[in-house]
Amino acid sequence: MLIKQGDLPDLQASLSLSERPGKPSAWSASMTFGWRALLKIKYVPEQLFDVTAFPVMFLLMFTYLFGGAISGSTGEYLDFVLPGILVMTVSMITMYTGLDLNKDIQKGIFDRFRTLPFWRPAALVGALLVDAVRYLLASSIMIGLGYLLGFRPDNGFGGLALGVLLLLLFSFSLSWIWTFLSLIVRSEKALMGISMMALFPLTFLSSVFVDTSTMPKWLQRLVDVNPVTLVVDAVRGLAHGGLESGGLLAVVLISAGMIVVFAPLTMYRYNRQK
Repeated sequence: MLIKQGDLPDLQASLSLSERPGKPSAWSASMTFGWRALLKIKYVPEQLFDVTAFPVMFLLMFTYLFGGAISGSTGEYLDFVLPGILVMTVSMITMYTGLDLNKDIQKGIFDRFRTLPFWRPAALVGALLVDAVRYLLASSIMIGLGYLLGFRPDNGFGGLALGVLLLLLFSFSLSWIWTFLSLIVRSEKALMGISMMALFPLTFLSSVFVDTSTMPKWLQRLVDVNPVTLVVDAVRGLAHGGLESGGLLAVVLISAGMIVVFAPLTMYRYNRQK
C-alpha cells in the first residue's frame, strides 16, 4: 500500500507518541480469549455436536430401552436417570479444553501467545469460561428434553438449577486436569485416549444409571467413593430432595481441591512449556 504525501505528518505523529498503550487487564485478556473460543464455534458449529446430539441420544436411549427393564416404568426411570445422564454428559465433554490447547501447541499458536504482553493465565481461563457456556448449553438441552418427556423434579426448577450450578463447578474443576495433561502429552489423540480411559470407568462405575444399593457390597463400596457418584447423588438430591449437607460439602471440597492442585500445576507447566 502506497503512503500519500499528506499522510506523512499523521504517520510521524503516531510513531512519535511517547505514551504506550496500557497493558490489558486480566479480565479483558480472558474475555478476548473467550471470544476467540466462541468464534471457533461460530465458524465450525459442528463442534457443538457433542453438547446437542449426544445428550439427546443418551437420554432417549437409556430411558426407553432400559427404563422399563430397570424401573418397570419409563416415566419413573426418567426422573431417576436424567440427573445422572446430565452429569455424565457434561463430565465427558470437559476434555475439550485440553484438546483445543494441545492443538494450539502443535500448530505453534501457543508460542506466539506466550510472547504477547498480557496476563499469562488468560489463554486458559478464557477457554475454560467458554467451556462453562458449553456445559450450560448441554444442561439446558437435557433439561428441556426431559421436561418434554415428562421429567418433573420434586424440588421444582429451583432445586434443579442449583444442581446444575454444582455440576458446572465440578466440570470447571475437572477441566483443569485435562488442561494440565494437554501440556504434557505430545498429541491430541494421546490426550483423548487418556481422558476417555479415565472418564469411562468413572461415569459407568457410578450411580448414573442404577442405585448403588442394587450392586454387590464390594462394588458398592468402590462406587460410593467415586467422585462422579457423589456429584450425581448431589444433583439428584437437589432436584428431588433428600440431599444431606455432607454430600453437598463433599462435592464442593473435591471441586475446590482439583482447582487448588491442578490450576497451579497447569500454570507452572504452561509458563515453562518449550
